[in-house]
Amino acid sequence: MRYDEMSKEALQEELSALKKQYHKMQTMDLHLDMSRGKPCIDQLDLSMGLMDVLDSSSDLTCDDGTDCRNYGQLTGIDEARELIGDMMENNPNDIIIYGNSSLNVMYDTVSRAYTHGIMGNTPWCKLDKVKFLCPVPGYDRHFAITEYFGIEMIPVPMNDHGPEMAIVEKLVAEDESIKGIWCVPKYSNPSGISYSDETVRRFARLKPAARDFRIFWDNAYGMHHLYDDRQDYLIEILAECKRAGNPDLVYKFASTSKITFPGSGIAALATSPNNMEDIKKQLRNQTIGHDKVNQLRHVRFFQDIHGMVEHMRKHADILRPKFEMVENTLAEELGDKGVGSWTTPLGGYFIGFESLPGCAKKIVARCKKAGVVMTPAGATWPYGKDPQDTSIRIAPTFPPLDDLREAAQLFCLCVKIVSVEKILADREA
Repeated sequence: MRYDEMSKEALQEELSALKKQYHKMQTMDLHLDMSRGKPCIDQLDLSMGLMDVLDSSSDLTCDDGTDCRNYGQLTGIDEARELIGDMMENNPNDIIIYGNSSLNVMYDTVSRAYTHGIMGNTPWCKLDKVKFLCPVPGYDRHFAITEYFGIEMIPVPMNDHGPEMAIVEKLVAEDESIKGIWCVPKYSNPSGISYSDETVRRFARLKPAARDFRIFWDNAYGMHHLYDDRQDYLIEILAECKRAGNPDLVYKFASTSKITFPGSGIAALATSPNNMEDIKKQLRNQTIGHDKVNQLRHVRFFQDIHGMVEHMRKHADILRPKFEMVENTLAEELGDKGVGSWTTPLGGYFIGFESLPGCAKKIVARCKKAGVVMTPAGATWPYGKDPQDTSIRIAPTFPPLDDLREAAQLFCLCVKIVSVEKILADREA
């Protein structure tokens, strides 16, 4: 029965019973961390073969004669560009292979625009105002980058198909100080939704007032399906931009961070030839080349894109029971209470939860008090300020299944307690 349909007396009785359950769970001495979307140990174990494909007797020479032990290959070895090109669905010639972190590449991309400008345009640091659009809820580490550079962030609401494109189109067309937008287009962080075909095409056909406006397209979860027979499909943005006559509109990012080892993967940027040349001007002053031995290690481990697909099926086998268990627990415990809604993604690393207004921070605080640490409420909004205090990110990937089951039960219990307290308080008011 919905809580908002229950009498005051019934709600008070329910609250008393819920708090008894909560105090009982507090005595269990839980210590669970669900604050970030980290791979679990079983997932990391899948990639231990990376440690064996190269040894002191290995031939570390590429097909073109490049010795991976030495300097060179600014944009990465050809074999790695081909493998990551297949992963990203882009021409290898349009790809730069970096180090282990795509977040670092995104930071560098913003920094380069800030200090030196994009393709001859005024450096952002010399402008009176620089703004970025931020689909919400979104990825907190994206927002941290733009906040660090003092860039004003403008929230744009998300729907089931992606950002509200009518708002995006209007803002970028009218305001030259808007220089970019953050996007996680597939199995997005934190809601898990994927952009529709129409949304991608509307992005490709944007008419920004600023010549140096760029879409920061972070396709972090392009390979991260949970099911073989049900997968979200995403139109390839660079090809769509080229068709629309906007070839330079996008910086597209990806990495193997949640495919192999998060601290030791390889990251990449795909973009237009014009953007590539602009980036390489800066890159030549930053490095002579990134870790080619690690690039070769990944190529030898996967062999080709088919090897990577099979590898990701093993990841899915580990993660699928965790997502399904959390979703089933939410449905069983909260489905008829009218106290929140949640997503049921087909891939990625997160489940998005929307509480009653004004409840998210209290829910997360109650979970922490009982031993389950979650991402801070509000983190999915710029500056950590969720105006309705409703958005919570659930990260099911890291804890073992049994621990996760306890955490999901505790989370639902906290949602019910805080929601009943709010309904009672609203009635008193």
